[in-house]
Amino acid sequence: MERPTVLTHEEVLTPEHAEAFASLVDVPVPDLAADGLPLLWHWLYLSVWPAQRDIGADGHPTRGSLPVPPAPGQRRMWAGGRVRTRHPLVTGRTAVRRSEVVSTTTKQGRSGPLTFVVVEHRITQDGVTCVVEEQDIVYREAVAPDGPGPVPTPDGPAATPAPVAVPPAAGERRVALDPPHLFRFSALTRNAHRIHYDHEYARSVEGYPALVVHGPLQALLMAESARAAGAVGRLTMNYRLVSPLLEHQGLVTGSEPSPHGWNVHVRDDSGRVTATGTVSNEE
Repeated sequence: MERPTVLTHEEVLTPEHAEAFASLVDVPVPDLAADGLPLLWHWLYLSVWPAQRDIGADGHPTRGSLPVPPAPGQRRMWAGGRVRTRHPLVTGRTAVRRSEVVSTTTKQGRSGPLTFVVVEHRITQDGVTCVVEEQDIVYREAVAPDGPGPVPTPDGPAATPAPVAVPPAAGERRVALDPPHLFRFSALTRNAHRIHYDHEYARSVEGYPALVVHGPLQALLMAESARAAGAVGRLTMNYRLVSPLLEHQGLVTGSEPSPHGWNVHVRDDSGRVTATGTVSNEE
Protein backbone atom coordinates (compact mmCIF):
# COMPACT_ATOMS: atom_id res chain seq x y z
CA MET A 1 0.00 0.00 0.00
CA GLU A 2 1.27 3.46 -0.88
CA ARG A 3 1.92 5.50 2.24
CA PRO A 4 2.85 9.06 1.28
CA THR A 5 4.10 11.22 4.13
CA VAL A 6 4.00 14.55 2.29
CA LEU A 7 1.56 15.74 -0.38
CA THR A 8 1.04 19.09 -2.09
CA HIS A 9 -2.02 20.35 -3.92
CA GLU A 10 -2.78 23.69 -5.53
CA GLU A 11 -6.01 25.31 -6.65
CA VAL A 12 -7.33 28.65 -7.79
CA LEU A 13 -9.78 29.71 -5.07
CA THR A 14 -13.08 30.79 -6.57
CA PRO A 15 -15.99 32.28 -4.60
CA GLU A 16 -18.52 29.62 -5.59
CA HIS A 17 -17.63 27.11 -2.86
CA ALA A 18 -17.78 29.77 -0.15
CA GLU A 19 -21.10 31.07 -1.43
CA ALA A 20 -22.51 27.55 -1.53
CA PHE A 21 -21.50 26.90 2.07
CA ALA A 22 -22.96 30.21 3.22
CA SER A 23 -26.30 29.33 1.62
CA LEU A 24 -26.21 25.85 3.16
CA VAL A 25 -25.87 27.08 6.76
CA ASP A 26 -27.41 30.54 6.35
CA VAL A 27 -24.45 32.77 7.22
CA PRO A 28 -23.21 35.99 5.54
CA VAL A 29 -20.45 35.99 2.93
CA PRO A 30 -17.68 38.56 3.55
CA ASP A 31 -15.67 40.31 0.85
CA LEU A 32 -13.74 37.19 -0.18
CA ALA A 33 -11.32 39.01 -2.49
CA ALA A 34 -10.36 41.59 0.14
CA ASP A 35 -10.97 40.16 3.61
CA GLY A 36 -10.40 36.53 2.63
CA LEU A 37 -12.07 33.32 3.74
CA PRO A 38 -13.51 33.20 7.28
CA LEU A 39 -12.00 30.84 9.84
CA LEU A 40 -12.00 27.18 8.66
CA TRP A 41 -13.54 27.96 5.27
CA HIS A 42 -10.35 26.71 3.63
CA TRP A 43 -11.84 23.24 4.20
CA LEU A 44 -14.13 23.99 1.26
CA TYR A 45 -11.07 24.04 -1.00
CA LEU A 46 -7.84 22.16 -1.76
CA SER A 47 -9.26 18.68 -1.19
CA VAL A 48 -7.96 15.96 -3.49
CA TRP A 49 -10.43 14.06 -5.69
CA PRO A 50 -9.08 10.46 -5.65
CA ALA A 51 -9.60 7.84 -8.30
CA GLN A 52 -12.60 5.60 -7.60
CA ARG A 53 -10.32 2.55 -7.45
CA ASP A 54 -8.59 4.17 -4.45
CA ILE A 55 -11.80 4.52 -2.42
CA GLY A 56 -12.36 2.00 0.40
CA ALA A 57 -15.61 0.39 1.49
CA ASP A 58 -16.30 3.22 3.95
CA GLY A 59 -15.83 5.93 1.31
CA HIS A 60 -12.41 7.17 2.45
CA PRO A 61 -9.31 6.92 0.24
CA THR A 62 -7.11 3.94 1.01
CA ARG A 63 -3.99 5.16 -0.83
CA GLY A 64 -2.57 8.20 -2.51
CA SER A 65 -3.96 10.52 0.18
CA LEU A 66 -3.25 11.70 3.73
CA PRO A 67 -3.73 10.00 6.01
CA VAL A 68 -4.25 6.41 4.88
CA PRO A 69 -5.55 3.70 7.24
CA PRO A 70 -2.79 2.01 9.27
CA ALA A 71 -4.36 -1.36 8.33
CA PRO A 72 -7.02 -2.45 5.81
CA GLY A 73 -10.63 -1.84 6.86
CA GLN A 74 -9.90 0.34 9.88
CA ARG A 75 -12.57 2.94 10.65
CA ARG A 76 -11.68 6.61 10.66
CA MET A 77 -12.88 9.38 12.99
CA TRP A 78 -12.01 13.08 13.00
CA ALA A 79 -11.21 13.88 16.64
CA GLY A 80 -10.21 17.55 16.63
CA GLY A 81 -7.48 19.94 15.70
CA ARG A 82 -5.76 23.30 15.93
CA VAL A 83 -5.84 26.09 13.32
CA ARG A 84 -3.99 29.42 13.03
CA THR A 85 -4.82 32.02 10.38
CA ARG A 86 -1.79 34.24 9.73
CA HIS A 87 -2.81 36.16 6.59
CA PRO A 88 -6.03 36.43 4.58
CA LEU A 89 -6.62 33.55 2.17
CA VAL A 90 -8.35 35.38 -0.68
CA THR A 91 -10.30 34.23 -3.71
CA GLY A 92 -9.19 34.85 -7.26
CA ARG A 93 -5.66 33.62 -6.59
CA THR A 94 -3.89 30.27 -6.45
CA ALA A 95 -3.35 28.63 -3.07
CA VAL A 96 -0.98 25.75 -2.31
CA ARG A 97 -1.53 23.26 0.50
CA ARG A 98 1.36 21.16 1.80
CA SER A 99 0.25 18.25 3.96
CA GLU A 100 2.47 16.08 6.14
CA VAL A 101 1.94 13.32 8.71
CA VAL A 102 3.79 14.59 11.78
CA SER A 103 3.01 11.83 14.30
CA THR A 104 1.41 8.40 14.62
CA THR A 105 0.67 6.87 18.04
CA THR A 106 -1.16 3.67 19.00
CA LYS A 107 -2.99 3.38 22.33
CA GLN A 108 -5.30 0.85 23.91
CA GLY A 109 -8.89 2.06 24.11
CA ARG A 110 -11.94 0.53 25.78
CA SER A 111 -13.04 -1.05 22.49
CA GLY A 112 -9.56 -2.07 21.31
CA PRO A 113 -6.41 -0.46 19.92
CA LEU A 114 -6.67 3.09 18.58
CA THR A 115 -4.19 4.74 16.22
CA PHE A 116 -3.89 8.54 16.50
CA VAL A 117 -2.53 10.32 13.43
CA VAL A 118 -1.70 14.04 13.37
CA VAL A 119 -1.59 15.67 9.94
CA GLU A 120 -0.19 19.17 9.47
CA HIS A 121 -1.43 21.38 6.63
CA ARG A 122 0.22 24.63 5.55
CA ILE A 123 -1.58 26.79 3.00
CA THR A 124 0.27 29.55 1.15
CA GLN A 125 -0.52 32.19 -1.45
CA ASP A 126 2.30 33.86 -3.39
CA GLY A 127 4.77 32.22 -1.02
CA VAL A 128 3.15 33.71 2.09
CA THR A 129 1.87 31.30 4.76
CA CYS A 130 -1.82 32.01 5.36
CA VAL A 131 -3.09 29.03 7.36
CA VAL A 132 -1.33 26.48 9.57
CA GLU A 133 -3.33 23.63 11.06
CA GLU A 134 -3.06 20.22 12.65
CA GLN A 135 -5.84 17.65 12.31
CA ASP A 136 -6.20 14.78 14.77
CA ILE A 137 -7.46 11.62 13.06
CA VAL A 138 -8.25 8.40 14.97
CA TYR A 139 -8.46 4.91 13.50
CA ARG A 140 -10.17 2.03 15.27
CA GLU A 141 -10.23 -1.68 14.50
CA ALA A 142 -11.64 -3.03 11.26
CA VAL A 143 -15.24 -4.18 11.15
CA ALA A 144 -15.67 -7.92 11.71
CA PRO A 145 -16.77 -9.86 8.59
CA ASP A 146 -20.30 -10.24 9.93
CA GLY A 147 -20.44 -6.61 11.16
CA PRO A 148 -21.57 -5.44 14.60
CA GLY A 149 -25.20 -6.29 13.93
CA PRO A 150 -28.19 -3.96 13.81
CA VAL A 151 -28.50 -1.22 16.40
CA PRO A 152 -32.01 -0.49 17.75
CA THR A 153 -33.36 2.71 16.28
CA PRO A 154 -34.63 5.50 18.56
CA ASP A 155 -38.24 4.92 17.44
CA GLY A 156 -38.18 1.17 18.12
CA PRO A 157 -40.40 -0.56 20.69
CA ALA A 158 -37.72 -0.44 23.36
CA ALA A 159 -36.87 3.19 22.76
CA THR A 160 -36.53 5.41 25.80
CA PRO A 161 -38.67 8.54 26.10
CA ALA A 162 -37.43 11.48 24.06
CA PRO A 163 -35.35 13.90 26.16
CA VAL A 164 -36.78 17.30 26.92
CA ALA A 165 -35.66 19.87 24.34
CA VAL A 166 -33.48 22.71 25.63
CA PRO A 167 -34.24 25.89 23.65
CA PRO A 168 -31.32 27.97 22.31
CA ALA A 169 -29.94 30.38 24.91
CA ALA A 170 -28.35 33.78 24.34
CA GLY A 171 -25.46 33.38 21.91
CA GLU A 172 -26.84 30.12 20.51
CA ARG A 173 -28.70 29.26 17.32
CA ARG A 174 -30.27 26.08 16.04
CA VAL A 175 -29.23 24.77 12.62
CA ALA A 176 -31.84 22.59 10.91
CA LEU A 177 -30.42 19.27 9.70
CA ASP A 178 -31.76 16.54 7.45
CA PRO A 179 -30.22 13.93 5.09
CA PRO A 180 -30.11 16.29 2.06
CA HIS A 181 -28.27 18.88 4.20
CA LEU A 182 -25.63 16.32 5.21
CA PHE A 183 -25.34 15.03 1.65
CA ARG A 184 -24.80 18.53 0.28
CA PHE A 185 -22.06 19.23 2.84
CA SER A 186 -20.40 15.91 1.92
CA ALA A 187 -20.45 16.93 -1.74
CA LEU A 188 -19.15 20.42 -1.00
CA THR A 189 -16.17 19.08 0.95
CA ARG A 190 -15.59 15.99 -1.22
CA ASN A 191 -16.21 13.73 1.76
CA ALA A 192 -17.49 10.30 0.70
CA HIS A 193 -17.61 8.75 4.19
CA ARG A 194 -20.80 6.68 4.06
CA ILE A 195 -21.88 7.32 7.67
CA HIS A 196 -23.04 10.77 6.52
CA TYR A 197 -25.41 9.71 3.70
CA ASP A 198 -25.86 5.89 3.67
CA HIS A 199 -28.19 5.02 6.54
CA GLU A 200 -27.97 1.25 6.06
CA TYR A 201 -24.17 1.31 6.07
CA ALA A 202 -24.05 3.59 9.11
CA ARG A 203 -26.43 1.28 10.99
CA SER A 204 -25.40 -2.23 9.97
CA VAL A 205 -21.63 -1.76 9.50
CA GLU A 206 -20.49 1.04 11.82
CA GLY A 207 -23.19 0.61 14.46
CA TYR A 208 -24.82 4.06 14.40
CA PRO A 209 -28.62 4.18 14.67
CA ALA A 210 -28.84 7.09 12.20
CA LEU A 211 -26.75 9.27 9.91
CA VAL A 212 -23.83 11.00 11.63
CA VAL A 213 -23.28 14.76 11.47
CA HIS A 214 -19.83 15.63 10.10
CA GLY A 215 -17.18 16.69 12.60
CA PRO A 216 -15.93 19.39 10.19
CA LEU A 217 -19.46 20.79 9.86
CA GLN A 218 -19.70 21.09 13.65
CA ALA A 219 -16.30 22.80 13.80
CA LEU A 220 -17.24 25.22 11.02
CA LEU A 221 -20.47 26.12 12.79
CA MET A 222 -18.55 26.76 16.01
CA ALA A 223 -16.20 29.07 14.10
CA GLU A 224 -19.25 30.83 12.66
CA SER A 225 -20.64 31.34 16.17
CA ALA A 226 -17.43 33.12 17.08
CA ARG A 227 -17.50 35.17 13.86
CA ALA A 228 -21.05 36.29 14.64
CA ALA A 229 -19.74 37.44 18.04
CA GLY A 230 -16.94 39.48 16.48
CA ALA A 231 -14.06 37.06 15.80
CA VAL A 232 -12.29 38.32 12.67
CA GLY A 233 -8.71 38.81 11.52
CA ARG A 234 -5.81 36.65 12.66
CA LEU A 235 -7.33 33.89 14.76
CA THR A 236 -6.40 30.67 16.51
CA MET A 237 -8.94 27.90 17.01
CA ASN A 238 -8.64 24.71 19.04
CA TYR A 239 -11.53 22.25 18.89
CA ARG A 240 -12.49 18.74 19.98
CA LEU A 241 -15.26 16.42 18.83
CA VAL A 242 -16.32 14.75 22.05
CA SER A 243 -19.37 12.65 21.11
CA PRO A 244 -21.16 11.52 17.94
CA LEU A 245 -24.08 13.69 16.84
CA LEU A 246 -26.89 12.03 14.86
CA GLU A 247 -28.92 13.99 12.34
CA HIS A 248 -32.27 13.51 14.13
CA GLN A 249 -30.89 14.80 17.46
CA GLY A 250 -30.74 18.44 16.35
CA LEU A 251 -27.77 20.80 16.30
CA VAL A 252 -27.40 23.95 18.39
CA THR A 253 -24.21 25.96 18.17
CA GLY A 254 -23.10 28.89 20.28
CA SER A 255 -20.31 30.98 21.73
CA GLU A 256 -19.64 32.98 24.85
CA PRO A 257 -16.89 35.51 25.64
CA SER A 258 -13.78 34.33 27.46
CA PRO A 259 -10.73 36.22 28.79
CA HIS A 260 -8.83 35.35 25.59
CA GLY A 261 -11.62 35.34 23.02
CA TRP A 262 -14.59 33.00 22.77
CA ASN A 263 -15.56 29.56 24.01
CA VAL A 264 -17.61 27.74 21.39
CA HIS A 265 -19.68 24.57 21.40
CA VAL A 266 -22.14 22.36 19.58
CA ARG A 267 -24.87 20.49 21.44
CA ASP A 268 -27.94 18.51 20.52
CA ASP A 269 -31.51 19.54 21.29
CA SER A 270 -31.37 17.87 24.70
CA GLY A 271 -28.30 19.86 25.80
CA ARG A 272 -25.73 17.05 25.32
CA VAL A 273 -22.46 18.64 24.15
CA THR A 274 -20.86 16.99 21.10
CA ALA A 275 -18.07 19.46 20.24
CA THR A 276 -16.17 22.18 22.06
CA GLY A 277 -13.53 24.72 21.17
CA THR A 278 -11.86 28.06 21.77
CA VAL A 279 -11.26 30.93 19.35
CA SER A 280 -8.82 33.74 20.12
CA ASN A 281 -7.24 36.69 18.35
CA GLU A 282 -3.52 36.46 17.63
CA GLU A 283 -2.91 40.21 17.85
